[in-house]
Amino acid sequence: MTTLLKINSSLFAGNGQSSQLTDKFVAAWTKANPQTEVRVRDLAAEPVPHLDGERFGAFLTKPEDRNAEQQAIVDFSDALINELRSADVIVLGLPMYNFGIPSTLKAYFDHIARAGVTFRYTENGSVGLLTGKKVYVLAARGGMYAGTARDSQTSYVRDFLGFLGMTDVEFVYAEGLAMGEAPKQNALANAGAAIQQLAEPLRSAA
Repeated sequence: MTTLLKINSSLFAGNGQSSQLTDKFVAAWTKANPQTEVRVRDLAAEPVPHLDGERFGAFLTKPEDRNAEQQAIVDFSDALINELRSADVIVLGLPMYNFGIPSTLKAYFDHIARAGVTFRYTENGSVGLLTGKKVYVLAARGGMYAGTARDSQTSYVRDFLGFLGMTDVEFVYAEGLAMGEAPKQNALANAGAAIQQLAEPLRSAA
């Protein structure tokens, strides 16, 4: 059985455009793979606390030296990591806010990037430990940024995931969503078609 983890990072939870794209993707995927177990992590409904000195200090403290508060912080991070580790497929809804990723997603990233747990350093550099996963990123933007210098999201998200060992990453873009109703509907239709194309090999293999 395949385990799919859907991560929504829109401030509007399930009502955000990126979240609606993840819904479409999961619907297409499960139609082709009905045995898939779908798990959902909604960062608006259940925000991950932003990293601060106390939390980072808990990550650095040796297990035998942690107090109860530090252990609770690590346990929370471990739960996020175990959820990610158990997934075969990750579907990430990615809105663009002020040219960057949502702060809630950055907080999530900060809790799953743990030295010795999800990556390690060697004499030849870093090695990601979350390997063998397929990631689909569904990006929703008000303007047109893909392939331009203003698209800071794509390289950052791809580099971050790759740092943790997730190198098989595909992006689907829905852009121009704030540029009028016609461009919005056209962008959503194109993104929907791309989602169906990604699901097509799965349907053919089923």
